[in-house]
Amino acid sequence: MLVELAVDNLAVVERLRLRLHPGFNALTGETGSGKSLIVGALSLLFGGRASPDMIRTGEERALVSGIFEIPDDVRLRELLEQAGISAEDGELLLEREITAAGKSRAWAGSRPVAAAFLRDIAPFLGDIHGQHDQQKLFSAEAQRELLDGAAGAQELLAQVREAWQGWRAALRELAELDRAEQERLRLADLWSMQRNEIAAAALKPGEDAQLENERRVLRNVARLNDAVAAAYQLLEESESSAGAAVAQALKRLEEAARIDASLEPAAETLRPALIAIQEASHELRHYLGRLEADPRRLEEVESRLALIERLKRKYGSTIDEILAFFSGVSSRLAALETAGGRRAALAESIARLEARHRELSLELREVRLRAARKLSRHVQQELAGLAMPGAVFRIVVEPCEPGEAGMDAVQFLFSANAGEEPRPLDRVASGGELSRAALAIKTCMAPAQEGAARTLVFDEVDAGVGGAAGEMIGRRLRQLARRHQVLCVTHLAQIAAFAEHHFAVSKSDAGGRTAAGVELLGNKERVREIARMMSGQKLTEEALRHAAKLIEQFSAG
Repeated sequence: MLVELAVDNLAVVERLRLRLHPGFNALTGETGSGKSLIVGALSLLFGGRASPDMIRTGEERALVSGIFEIPDDVRLRELLEQAGISAEDGELLLEREITAAGKSRAWAGSRPVAAAFLRDIAPFLGDIHGQHDQQKLFSAEAQRELLDGAAGAQELLAQVREAWQGWRAALRELAELDRAEQERLRLADLWSMQRNEIAAAALKPGEDAQLENERRVLRNVARLNDAVAAAYQLLEESESSAGAAVAQALKRLEEAARIDASLEPAAETLRPALIAIQEASHELRHYLGRLEADPRRLEEVESRLALIERLKRKYGSTIDEILAFFSGVSSRLAALETAGGRRAALAESIARLEARHRELSLELREVRLRAARKLSRHVQQELAGLAMPGAVFRIVVEPCEPGEAGMDAVQFLFSANAGEEPRPLDRVASGGELSRAALAIKTCMAPAQEGAARTLVFDEVDAGVGGAAGEMIGRRLRQLARRHQVLCVTHLAQIAAFAEHHFAVSKSDAGGRTAAGVELLGNKERVREIARMMSGQKLTEEALRHAAKLIEQFSAG
């Protein structure tokens, strides 16, 4: 239920505070006074479209906020908890801001949210029904959704949708598998040749670097032999070699250290140098023993490197890249071998999901048919009570192509007069007749939403109806207000007289600017407003008496 609505700088509204009450709230005023702007403000809180054109001329932003008493609904609680919004006190603050730069921001419980979030929670808080919404009744989808709502089929509908989505996903995967397999089959010979070529090479990571080094050695055996032999001579072979000189020096130092112990550290420093020279000499002698020219091995290395270079030009700039290419080709070929099994599994899944969708859709059809009979009967009874005793309302559920909502097409048929064949709403209903049909449907839908007292807004539901029909509409709105909070924008005194709380919207000029305001009417003011609605601006005593009598009569009803 909407507790309070605040509007700042929205069109002709400069600043407005409206505190609503449970029951039937009527909103009246002259044409163009700004009544529908209040409905538009509430629409923004329900996630409606925002535009900079809505901002009051000369202002930088418009702000709308509303305090709602939220119903104790598990689904709503889950939505709020997922968004990190607390509503422990049972109230929720919604806010919507529009800036002149074209930006729109929204808050719920003082936390920033997307407008889409407001649209998600709006059905739990309220519903706006205006002339635009009446046109929605022409939509087959909207009619189906209304019937499903009356049937309480949301859970079953969700299962149908889940089966449909799984079925379509499996069909898409199978089609993709077929397309991919055709392409893979076309490339299979190429992939097999590539895999075999790489496999035959038996490459090893880092092999090319080792072969490059070996080739350099084999190409330069003579130079290496000369250089290493000369180094060995300098270290070990000759009498004047480094090894002999260091050994002689160490021997002299050891003799001197036996006399002067302070020379021992110098000897200790020299000993590792001698060992290092000896080890290096040993390595060089061993290297010279292994070093020999091998033209055959050089040819093998050259050939191996040429093979690796050819593979690099085809499959990658390094051996690692070539091996990765080999792994990918092998995987694709393996996928070809297992595609048959995957296709069989998909075919089985498709058949199962199709059967599941059909089974659930037929179950949903039975639920819809039962609800259609019941809702048709109740709406027709309501229409009789809205001064349309000869009206016929029928809901037709017919088979159609499978879809995510099942296998049914839903159509509302209507005839305003006895003896006329019921036809689709958009072909037979006038504005007034459609208003009453919409109200009848809304009234009959209310028991299906019994667990959630919401704010139901009717924007000029009296369009195209006269006095007697208006009285019937007012009576039905009063009945509807027993279960929900009702806010009705109306031009008919017969409807306003049924209200438990009556607000008047008016415009005033100040400083060359027009501003709209709203006030809750007391008994005297209400009589004057009802009289104005019946007779115009010139109020007579007779009009005032008639208005007072109307209020007394309808308030009691």
